[in-house]
Amino acid sequence: MALFKRGNVYWAYHWIDGVRHAQSTGTGNRRRAENIAQHFKEELNFERLGIAEPHPEMTFAELAARFLAEASPRPYHIDRLKLLLPFWGTAEIGRITKARVREYRASRQKAKPKLSETTINRDLEALRHMLFWAVDEGLLMANPLSRLKLAEERRKPRIIVSVAEEDKLLASAAPHLREIAIAALDTGMRRGELLTERWEHVDFTRRLLSVTHSKTAGGEAREIPLTDRLYEQLVARKQPEGVVFTFDGQPLTRIKTAWKGAIRRAGLRYFRFHDLRHTFNTRLMEAGVMQEVRKTLMGHSDGKDVNSIYTHVELPAKREAIQKLEYWVAAERKAAKEKAEKEKEDTNERATDACHIDPGSALPEH
Repeated sequence: MALFKRGNVYWAYHWIDGVRHAQSTGTGNRRRAENIAQHFKEELNFERLGIAEPHPEMTFAELAARFLAEASPRPYHIDRLKLLLPFWGTAEIGRITKARVREYRASRQKAKPKLSETTINRDLEALRHMLFWAVDEGLLMANPLSRLKLAEERRKPRIIVSVAEEDKLLASAAPHLREIAIAALDTGMRRGELLTERWEHVDFTRRLLSVTHSKTAGGEAREIPLTDRLYEQLVARKQPEGVVFTFDGQPLTRIKTAWKGAIRRAGLRYFRFHDLRHTFNTRLMEAGVMQEVRKTLMGHSDGKDVNSIYTHVELPAKREAIQKLEYWVAAERKAAKEKAEKEKEDTNERATDACHIDPGSALPEH
């Protein structure tokens, strides 16, 4: 690299593979010109090696726009961006620091005092993921949050829906919600997976449902055997194509109002729709299904290890797991019915005994 002054301005010259490249530094200051010339040289070398030039001055809003356009983001990335952009939008990605993360955490807690650490951790995980993507794209040399320590999360007890609660819920739910709830209880699928499920992905001959739109990569393309009641429900309104679960013939995007109404009418303690997924997993566990099979059915496996090539072998194990689930639920429902009948009999016996008490025996002795 060489610097030559033309008039009052320095010019930088650099040779790559025998080709001379020239650029004006735009300044007559020697030290400043040397810095500009060095940057010019680095740009040429990046171009020669096919490496994108870092742009640490890019704002997070600009990075988010590129991420949405080029990175095939997951739905939860889009949801988190709605929360991240108001705070980080104008920040240069090269100036994002752990100190700023602490400020973000404080601002979120100030705006919503009851906000859990878990929720904020999910925000920061999405932010960190996008910065890693920026590194992969050559927009950053390193991720400033690569070693960010997230706040310790408190584990909360998960609500498991009993068979009795399930019956009350289904009896009180609107018809379209009842079908979705049954599918959630019998497949463990997430709400987003259910609402985007299509008839083309239901194999009635093999009694299988293929999940093709999942929150996680490991959850996509998994096959879930159908229980008898879910199979009968789907067969009753089978369609050649389109979204499986609809309301008045239109695809659903949310079920919050219908869900709250069903819980209220059933007179149940409040629990989330997502708790039906936890219930599915717990029932499988109590039915004696191995953890590996449960993870496969729920889409927790990443599908990238050597075991993923044996998916066709695992299908019989998954069918057996669903059968165990059906037997377990049937046994629980039978036990609950017998218990209710026994309590009813005991109540009737006490009432009968009360009717046969000799009125005279209750009189006090003189």
